[in-house]
Amino acid sequence: MQDPLPHFDALILAGGRSSRLGGVPKQHLLFRGATLLERSLDAASGARRTVVVGPDPGRLPETVLSCREQPEFSGPAAAIAAGLEVLSRGGGEAEYTLVLACDMPLVADAVVRLSSALSAEPADGPGKPDVVMAATDDGTPHGRAQPLAGFYRTAGLKNAVEDLAARGALINGSVRSLLASLDVQLVTVPAAATADVDTWDDAAALGIAAGHQDDDQGRRSRS
Repeated sequence: MQDPLPHFDALILAGGRSSRLGGVPKQHLLFRGATLLERSLDAASGARRTVVVGPDPGRLPETVLSCREQPEFSGPAAAIAAGLEVLSRGGGEAEYTLVLACDMPLVADAVVRLSSALSAEPADGPGKPDVVMAATDDGTPHGRAQPLAGFYRTAGLKNAVEDLAARGALINGSVRSLLASLDVQLVTVPAAATADVDTWDDAAALGIAAGHQDDDQGRRSRS
């Protein structure tokens, strides 16, 4: 029998410039009747607390927090640092933090597999990984890792953030720069589970619509 999944918080990154989408915010794109941010929140629904890091998240559930990295648009490492700071206030910190980008509409499938892998880990066994991260099979020995779909041990992630900040490398730092000191376990997931939206071609391939205004109208008509 698998151990139950440890308590975790969730940190959803929604703060990029969307430059290859002409500045259209990814989090408001529509997929199967829901915005990409809503789908990310659903994927993280088992979290104790959730924070969305980025501009204009729109109306969020009352239990979901929001913040912005400083300075704005200073990269995912800075955004993770901002989210961790918010999550650490009031109520302590969970053992793990689920880190997700908001632009993977089918990431819930990856979260299920990551959750199963994490639950299967012995509670205090030697060599327990700092990160359980999604990867797709691209023919290479370890596959293509997706650091923005993973469960991070919170203490280790905070230490990595502090180390990066101490070296003056947090601002405009990448997520991969946080991984240098962390032990990572890759979990193979279907390629579609981490397919992300960087361009309009990506959006078209996934059947995603640029319908924020239409979505607002639809919500009003249903209310």
